[in-house]
Amino acid sequence: MDGVNSSTNSASDILKEYRNQNQGGKSEGGNKASDMGRNEFLDLMMAQMQNQNPLDPQKNEDFVAQLAQFSSLEEMQSLNSSVEDAMGQFRSTQALQASAMVGQQVQVEGNIANLGPEGEVKGAVEVPSATSNLRVNVYNPSGELVRQMDMGQQGSGTVDFSWDGENGDGDLMEPGDYRVQAEAQYDGETQELATRLNANVDSVNLENGGVTLNLAGRGSVPLDQVKQIN
Repeated sequence: MDGVNSSTNSASDILKEYRNQNQGGKSEGGNKASDMGRNEFLDLMMAQMQNQNPLDPQKNEDFVAQLAQFSSLEEMQSLNSSVEDAMGQFRSTQALQASAMVGQQVQVEGNIANLGPEGEVKGAVEVPSATSNLRVNVYNPSGELVRQMDMGQQGSGTVDFSWDGENGDGDLMEPGDYRVQAEAQYDGETQELATRLNANVDSVNLENGGVTLNLAGRGSVPLDQVKQIN
């Protein structure tokens, strides 16, 4: 009778064993683990029925509940697998679309512009509400103001700007990184505004299930930070 009492005789014991088998098999790979877990479950169920205490046999309701819990487990695993497949397809599509951006220019938030050999920097200012005067300032690596561009009265929205790479005297500046600052006048007070800058996409990386763009003069930027494709 001790052997009978020590046998698996509850739904929770079998389900626990099933989970252990399934999780252990997953580390070895694939759908094979799920099949092994299912077979183990059925084997344990048969062992339970053969070795149950004849003086206290399992009730029909318990048996049905046990099957229902197993079915719920199977459905959940199937759903998880479907979600993982869908996410894999989404990432592949996203990577394919991102690869088509190589060689193009994108616009991302930031205030450090890289002045290249072409001698031009383009970007935009996010204006929250109409302003009497919008101004874009450009500072060299030493922090000195080299160019000030007054853009006049502007309404709310995204306002594009372009710097030709020249200072206030018309001299072409050396290639390098320059800080761009936008400011607007509101009720006689100056407020600094957020800027976006254009950069060329040199390459695309897939990292941790996400897509990262390598931008010229900017480094790596997640795809979801791109505000505009030019």
